[in-house]
Amino acid sequence: MTRLVVVDDQTLVRQGIRTLLEMAGFEVVAEADDGRVALEVIVATSPDVVLLDLRMPGADGIWTLDRLREQGTEIPVLVLTTFDDDQLVLAALRAGARGYLLKDVTLDQLTRAVRTLDEGGTLVAPSITDRLLRAIRSAPLPDDTVGVQDLTAREVEVLRLMAEGFGNRTIAEALFLAEGTVKNHVSSILLKLGARDRTNAVLRALREGILH
Repeated sequence: MTRLVVVDDQTLVRQGIRTLLEMAGFEVVAEADDGRVALEVIVATSPDVVLLDLRMPGADGIWTLDRLREQGTEIPVLVLTTFDDDQLVLAALRAGARGYLLKDVTLDQLTRAVRTLDEGGTLVAPSITDRLLRAIRSAPLPDDTVGVQDLTAREVEVLRLMAEGFGNRTIAEALFLAEGTVKNHVSSILLKLGARDRTNAVLRALREGILH
């Protein structure tokens, strides 16, 4: 059973999300109403996925993502918010979020997103993807000083599936590879693109024209 932490400053919203997710078969191991509490419960419970609101009084979502990245936490974070501002989306992804959804999603969309992140994939709400791509092309990305090395044909295939939000297991099945082989390709892709994680690798590849 996938174990989750839900972080949202609004008690009714947070409890509603918890109830829906538990009805869908997930286990919510902890809740938090701000970033500082979130860091404590994430360390204490080691969840599989964190659902994180962005706009919270005190320690907000971006602050929380920054602290998790500084600690080297590998737990995937799904941003779940009402805000779809381009710069906020980019800030969250650059800070390490692996997914970004708006709170008007259906329960089915939310559960699929959680499973995608749990399997190692990434996911951004389709309603903001086009605007996000335009923003990527007009704004500098981190690590721009790092030269992009040539990717092999297989690595480009893996990268395309990463961009679709698929995890290692699904990529392995699609390309008839062992999951360990896919993990090695992903590591090589991150190294060559000078990216710290899968989301940043996809953003960098789009920026450099490797993906269209």
